[in-house]
Amino acid sequence: MIDFVKDVRLWFAPQGLQDEGETPDYRFSLANERTFLAWIRTALALVGGGFAVDQFLPDLRWGVRAGMAFALLAVGAACALRAVNHWVRCERAMRRGEDLPLSRFPVVLSLGVGLVAVAMVVLVALGWTSGR
Repeated sequence: MIDFVKDVRLWFAPQGLQDEGETPDYRFSLANERTFLAWIRTALALVGGGFAVDQFLPDLRWGVRAGMAFALLAVGAACALRAVNHWVRCERAMRRGEDLPLSRFPVVLSLGVGLVAVAMVVLVALGWTSGR
């Protein structure tokens, strides 16, 4: 838990990373930043998908629509938070000359998106709408 608190502090004060180890080759730092931006794009797409499900599928039952929208929004929010945490952890590891940290989050993200996608396929196939 203490490491997580330190990581969160670095989210808002990344200059603290300069105190750790040696400055890596700038290409690695830029690659880390590109990865961060890819995670942020994924988070934005998930949030947009959540809003799209809620706004553009009005014929779905309210609970089903709200559940799928909430799932996409929650996974999108988690993805955005994970992006910055992963960026800090990777930057620290590069400065210390350590192996890059491993993460189970890609599996969690894939399962979350996959479950919503399967639910949407089932809903479309069965035609579950509020009017039927």
